[in-house]
Amino acid sequence: PPPPPPPFSSRRRHTRSYLKSRGLGDVYKRQTVPWATLFLSVLLYIVIPVAFAQWWRSYLLGRGAESNLNRVLKRMHPLSLGALLATLVLLFGFQGDQILSQPLIIVMLAVPILIQVYFNSGLAYLLNRSLRVAHCVAAPSALIGASNFFELAVATAIVLFGFDSGAALATVVGVLVEVPVMLSVVKIANNTRSWYERGGAAAG
Repeated sequence: PPPPPPPFSSRRRHTRSYLKSRGLGDVYKRQTVPWATLFLSVLLYIVIPVAFAQWWRSYLLGRGAESNLNRVLKRMHPLSLGALLATLVLLFGFQGDQILSQPLIIVMLAVPILIQVYFNSGLAYLLNRSLRVAHCVAAPSALIGASNFFELAVATAIVLFGFDSGAALATVVGVLVEVPVMLSVVKIANNTRSWYERGGAAAG
Protein backbone atom coordinates (compact mmCIF):
# COMPACT_ATOMS: atom_id res chain seq x y z
CA PRO A 1 0.00 0.00 0.00
CA PRO A 2 1.18 3.57 -0.62
CA PRO A 3 2.67 5.38 2.37
CA PRO A 4 0.26 7.63 4.28
CA PRO A 5 0.43 11.35 3.45
CA PRO A 6 2.44 13.50 5.84
CA PRO A 7 0.48 15.29 8.56
CA PHE A 8 -0.82 18.76 7.84
CA SER A 9 1.71 20.42 10.15
CA SER A 10 4.57 18.75 8.26
CA ARG A 11 3.19 19.91 4.90
CA ARG A 12 2.78 23.43 6.26
CA ARG A 13 6.40 23.48 7.42
CA HIS A 14 7.49 22.23 4.01
CA THR A 15 5.47 24.97 2.28
CA ARG A 16 6.95 27.60 4.59
CA SER A 17 10.48 26.34 3.90
CA TYR A 18 9.85 26.36 0.15
CA LEU A 19 8.54 29.93 0.23
CA LYS A 20 11.50 31.08 2.30
CA SER A 21 13.91 29.47 -0.18
CA ARG A 22 12.20 31.50 -2.91
CA GLY A 23 12.46 34.76 -1.01
CA LEU A 24 8.77 34.76 -0.10
CA GLY A 25 9.03 34.03 3.59
CA ASP A 26 7.25 37.22 4.58
CA VAL A 27 4.08 35.94 2.87
CA TYR A 28 3.89 33.18 5.47
CA LYS A 29 4.67 35.32 8.49
CA ARG A 30 1.97 36.32 10.88
CA GLN A 31 1.88 40.06 10.57
CA THR A 32 -0.15 42.60 12.48
CA VAL A 33 -1.30 45.29 10.06
CA PRO A 34 -1.48 48.63 11.91
CA TRP A 35 -4.96 50.11 11.68
CA ALA A 36 -3.43 53.52 11.04
CA THR A 37 -1.60 52.19 7.96
CA LEU A 38 -4.71 50.48 6.64
CA PHE A 39 -6.84 53.58 7.24
CA LEU A 40 -4.27 55.83 5.59
CA SER A 41 -4.04 53.52 2.55
CA VAL A 42 -7.81 53.47 2.10
CA LEU A 43 -7.96 57.25 2.55
CA LEU A 44 -5.16 58.04 0.09
CA TYR A 45 -5.93 55.52 -2.63
CA ILE A 46 -9.73 55.23 -2.54
CA VAL A 47 -11.56 57.89 -0.53
CA ILE A 48 -9.69 60.99 -1.69
CA PRO A 49 -9.58 60.08 -5.42
CA VAL A 50 -13.28 59.13 -5.45
CA ALA A 51 -14.31 62.26 -3.54
CA PHE A 52 -12.22 64.50 -5.77
CA ALA A 53 -13.58 62.87 -8.94
CA GLN A 54 -17.15 63.32 -7.73
CA TRP A 55 -16.56 66.97 -6.83
CA TRP A 56 -14.85 67.66 -10.17
CA ARG A 57 -17.67 65.99 -12.10
CA SER A 58 -20.29 68.07 -10.29
CA TYR A 59 -18.23 71.22 -10.87
CA LEU A 60 -17.91 70.55 -14.62
CA LEU A 61 -21.60 69.74 -14.99
CA GLY A 62 -22.48 72.88 -13.04
CA ARG A 63 -20.48 75.04 -15.43
CA GLY A 64 -22.12 73.70 -18.56
CA ALA A 65 -23.89 70.83 -20.22
CA GLU A 66 -22.69 67.23 -20.30
CA SER A 67 -20.64 68.11 -23.37
CA ASN A 68 -18.32 70.05 -21.07
CA LEU A 69 -17.68 66.93 -19.01
CA ASN A 70 -17.18 64.81 -22.14
CA ARG A 71 -14.64 67.29 -23.49
CA VAL A 72 -12.58 67.14 -20.29
CA LEU A 73 -12.79 63.35 -20.19
CA LYS A 74 -11.51 63.18 -23.76
CA ARG A 75 -8.52 65.33 -22.81
CA MET A 76 -7.81 63.32 -19.66
CA HIS A 77 -8.01 59.91 -21.34
CA PRO A 78 -4.41 59.82 -22.68
CA LEU A 79 -3.09 61.11 -19.34
CA SER A 80 -4.92 58.48 -17.29
CA LEU A 81 -3.88 55.72 -19.69
CA GLY A 82 -0.26 56.87 -19.56
CA ALA A 83 -0.32 56.97 -15.75
CA LEU A 84 -1.72 53.43 -15.64
CA LEU A 85 0.93 52.11 -18.02
CA ALA A 86 3.71 53.90 -16.10
CA THR A 87 2.48 52.37 -12.84
CA LEU A 88 2.47 48.88 -14.35
CA VAL A 89 5.95 49.34 -15.80
CA LEU A 90 7.32 50.45 -12.42
CA LEU A 91 5.63 47.61 -10.55
CA PHE A 92 6.90 44.95 -12.93
CA GLY A 93 10.33 46.59 -13.04
CA PHE A 94 10.76 46.21 -9.27
CA GLN A 95 9.57 42.59 -9.33
CA GLY A 96 10.80 41.55 -12.79
CA ASP A 97 13.58 39.25 -11.58
CA GLN A 98 11.33 37.37 -9.18
CA ILE A 99 8.56 37.02 -11.77
CA LEU A 100 10.96 35.52 -14.33
CA SER A 101 12.85 33.30 -11.89
CA GLN A 102 9.83 31.79 -10.10
CA PRO A 103 7.22 30.73 -12.68
CA LEU A 104 5.72 28.10 -10.38
CA ILE A 105 5.02 30.68 -7.67
CA ILE A 106 3.44 32.96 -10.28
CA VAL A 107 1.13 30.16 -11.39
CA MET A 108 0.19 29.34 -7.78
CA LEU A 109 -0.74 32.98 -7.23
CA ALA A 110 -2.50 33.44 -10.57
CA VAL A 111 -4.83 30.43 -10.64
CA PRO A 112 -7.02 31.47 -7.66
CA ILE A 113 -7.27 35.00 -9.08
CA LEU A 114 -8.42 33.64 -12.44
CA ILE A 115 -11.09 31.48 -10.81
CA GLN A 116 -12.30 34.30 -8.57
CA VAL A 117 -12.54 36.93 -11.32
CA TYR A 118 -14.36 34.75 -13.83
CA PHE A 119 -16.69 33.24 -11.22
CA ASN A 120 -17.65 36.55 -9.60
CA SER A 121 -18.08 38.43 -12.87
CA GLY A 122 -20.05 35.58 -14.43
CA LEU A 123 -22.31 35.28 -11.40
CA ALA A 124 -22.99 39.03 -11.32
CA TYR A 125 -23.65 39.09 -15.08
CA LEU A 126 -26.13 36.20 -14.90
CA LEU A 127 -27.91 37.63 -11.86
CA ASN A 128 -28.30 40.96 -13.63
CA ARG A 129 -29.73 39.17 -16.66
CA SER A 130 -32.21 37.22 -14.55
CA LEU A 131 -33.32 40.48 -12.88
CA ARG A 132 -33.66 42.19 -16.30
CA VAL A 133 -31.11 44.87 -15.51
CA ALA A 134 -30.00 46.92 -18.52
CA HIS A 135 -26.81 45.66 -20.18
CA CYS A 136 -25.12 49.06 -19.75
CA VAL A 137 -25.46 48.55 -15.99
CA ALA A 138 -24.88 44.80 -15.85
CA ALA A 139 -21.51 44.80 -17.61
CA PRO A 140 -19.87 47.41 -15.30
CA SER A 141 -21.39 45.75 -12.23
CA ALA A 142 -19.84 42.43 -13.27
CA LEU A 143 -16.44 44.11 -13.48
CA ILE A 144 -16.88 45.88 -10.16
CA GLY A 145 -17.99 42.63 -8.49
CA ALA A 146 -14.85 40.87 -9.70
CA SER A 147 -12.43 43.68 -8.86
CA ASN A 148 -9.87 43.05 -6.13
CA PHE A 149 -8.65 46.62 -5.47
CA PHE A 150 -5.09 45.51 -6.16
CA GLU A 151 -3.95 49.14 -6.26
CA LEU A 152 -4.73 49.36 -2.54
CA ALA A 153 -3.15 45.96 -1.91
CA VAL A 154 0.04 46.96 -3.75
CA ALA A 155 0.34 50.22 -1.81
CA THR A 156 -0.25 48.53 1.55
CA ALA A 157 2.18 45.67 0.81
CA ILE A 158 4.92 48.05 -0.24
CA VAL A 159 4.45 50.25 2.85
CA LEU A 160 4.47 47.27 5.24
CA PHE A 161 6.98 44.89 3.61
CA GLY A 162 8.97 46.85 1.01
CA PHE A 163 9.30 46.78 -2.78
CA ASP A 164 11.25 43.51 -2.91
CA SER A 165 9.03 41.53 -0.53
CA GLY A 166 7.00 38.44 -1.30
CA ALA A 167 3.83 40.27 -0.31
CA ALA A 168 4.55 42.96 -2.90
CA LEU A 169 5.23 40.22 -5.46
CA ALA A 170 1.85 38.62 -4.74
CA THR A 171 0.02 41.89 -5.28
CA VAL A 172 1.99 42.67 -8.44
CA VAL A 173 1.08 39.25 -9.82
CA GLY A 174 -2.52 40.14 -9.00
CA VAL A 175 -2.28 43.24 -11.19
CA LEU A 176 -0.43 41.28 -13.89
CA VAL A 177 -3.23 38.71 -14.04
CA GLU A 178 -6.22 40.93 -13.36
CA VAL A 179 -5.64 43.52 -16.11
CA PRO A 180 -5.81 41.11 -19.08
CA VAL A 181 -8.50 39.02 -17.39
CA MET A 182 -10.68 42.10 -16.85
CA LEU A 183 -10.18 43.04 -20.50
CA SER A 184 -11.34 39.56 -21.49
CA VAL A 185 -14.44 40.00 -19.29
CA VAL A 186 -15.19 43.27 -21.11
CA LYS A 187 -14.83 41.46 -24.43
CA ILE A 188 -17.18 38.68 -23.30
CA ALA A 189 -19.76 41.17 -22.06
CA ASN A 190 -19.67 43.10 -25.34
CA ASN A 191 -19.86 39.95 -27.47
CA THR A 192 -22.83 38.56 -25.52
CA ARG A 193 -24.87 41.74 -25.48
CA SER A 194 -27.47 40.45 -27.96
CA TRP A 195 -27.83 37.20 -25.97
CA TYR A 196 -28.13 39.18 -22.75
CA GLU A 197 -30.84 41.48 -24.14
CA ARG A 198 -32.79 38.57 -25.68
CA GLY A 199 -32.99 37.00 -22.25
CA GLY A 200 -34.28 40.22 -20.73
CA ALA A 201 -36.89 40.63 -23.46
CA ALA A 202 -38.05 37.04 -23.10
CA ALA A 203 -38.34 37.44 -19.33
CA GLY A 204 -40.32 40.62 -19.83
